Amino acid sequence: MNLEVLTIGTELLLGLTVDTNAAELGRALAAAGAEVTRRTTVADRPEAIRAVVAEALERTGFVITTGGLGPTRDDMTKTVVADLLGKRLVLDERLLAGLEARFKKLGRPMPPLNRTQAEVPEGATVLPNPRGTAPGLWVEDARGRVIVLLPGVPREMRGLLVEEVLPRLVARQGNDRRVVLSRTLRTTGIAESALAERVGAIDPEILPLTLAYLPSVDGVDLRVTAWGLESRDAEARLAAVVERLRAAAGDHGYGEDGADLAAVVLDALRSGRHRLGVAESCTGGMVAERVTNIPGASDRFIGGVVAYADVVKTAALKVPIETLEAHGAVSEETVRAMAEGAQRLFSADCTIAVTGIAGPGGGTPDKPVGTVWLAARVHTVTRAVKRVFPGDRDEIRRRAAQAALDLLRRLLAES
Repeated sequence: MNLEVLTIGTELLLGLTVDTNAAELGRALAAAGAEVTRRTTVADRPEAIRAVVAEALERTGFVITTGGLGPTRDDMTKTVVADLLGKRLVLDERLLAGLEARFKKLGRPMPPLNRTQAEVPEGATVLPNPRGTAPGLWVEDARGRVIVLLPGVPREMRGLLVEEVLPRLVARQGNDRRVVLSRTLRTTGIAESALAERVGAIDPEILPLTLAYLPSVDGVDLRVTAWGLESRDAEARLAAVVERLRAAAGDHGYGEDGADLAAVVLDALRSGRHRLGVAESCTGGMVAERVTNIPGASDRFIGGVVAYADVVKTAALKVPIETLEAHGAVSEETVRAMAEGAQRLFSADCTIAVTGIAGPGGGTPDKPVGTVWLAARVHTVTRAVKRVFPGDRDEIRRRAAQAALDLLRRLLAES
C-alpha cells in the first residue's frame, strides 16, 4: 500500500528541531509493507496543513501526520483535518476523564487548555497515548480514505506507531501483504568510487532490489532494498545480495545495519582476552568516547590519555623529547612512541594512538590540515599509518577516530 507522511512544525522548517519522526516512520512503515511515496513538512499554518492533507488524500488516499496535537494555539492539525472532512469536533468523555486522572496523579489540576485534547473528530478512532496527553487519531472519510494523526513528541509518536498504527496497517493488507525491506553492509577505509568498482551492478535475477551507496565520515554504507515482495522472499534475496557485497568489500566490511565499529573492536578484544588503552592528541578523547559509549566496555577498556600538549606526551607517555624535536608531534615516530607509552602506562596489551592537525589552522606544505598519524599496537607489534582526511575540524577528528578503531580491528584480525 502507498501512503504519504506529513510532519508539521515551524521549528522543523527553521532547522531548530531535527525531523527524526519522518525517518522513524519511513523505516517502520516500509517494514510493515507500506511504501511512503511522498514526505512533506509544513509550518504551523492551517492553510498549509489543509492543502497538503487534501493533496495527499487525492494521490494515495492515506496520510500520516505528526505534530500539532498539543493544547496551545499553534496546535491546529486536528481542527484543520476535521474541517477538511466536514466533521464536528466532539468531546470524548472517557478521554477527558483519562486526562484529568493523569494530571491528578501528577499532583496538580488539569489546565483548562488541555480539555481541547479530549475533543476528537466525529467518528474518529482514538489511539490511546499512555506516554502523553495528546491521543493519536485514526480518521476515515466517506470514501474510505484515511488520515492518521500522531503527536510530534518522538517518544509518543513511536509508541503509538508500534502499538496502534502498524498492526492496523498490516491487518488492512491481509494475506497479500508485501514488504519493503532493507539491509545494510557497513564499510570503512575505502572510497565510494573504489567500492562501486568492486561491487559492480546488481544481477537482473535478484530484482526487484535496489542498491544505494551512503557515504559518511564513518565510511560507506551499502544499503540494499527489496520492494513489494513477500516477506520470506525479500529476506532470502537480501541475504544473497548482502553475502555478495560482503565478499566484494573484503576486509573493508565490518558489520551490518546498525553495527558500531567500536562494538566490533570490543568483541574482538574479548575474543582474544585483550585489554585496551588509548593515547589521543587531535581527537581529544573521541576514541575513548566511542569505546565507552558501548555498554559493557569496562571489561576490556582500561583508560585513556588526552596528550594534547607535547609536555603531556613526554610526561605521561614518555615520548622522548628528542623524537618530538626531530620529527614533530605529527609523525610516525611520535605516534609509535605514544602507542608504546600507553601500553606501559595502562599495562594493556592493546593500544591505539592518534596525533594530527585538525585545523582550521596549523597546517604546513609538508603537513597540511587533515594530516593524521594513527597507530595500533597488539603485544609487541605496532602498525602506524598516515592519513590526510578531508572536511572541517569536526569531520577530520571523527574520521580519525573511526580510522584508528579500524586500524586496531584489522591488526587484531591478523593476530
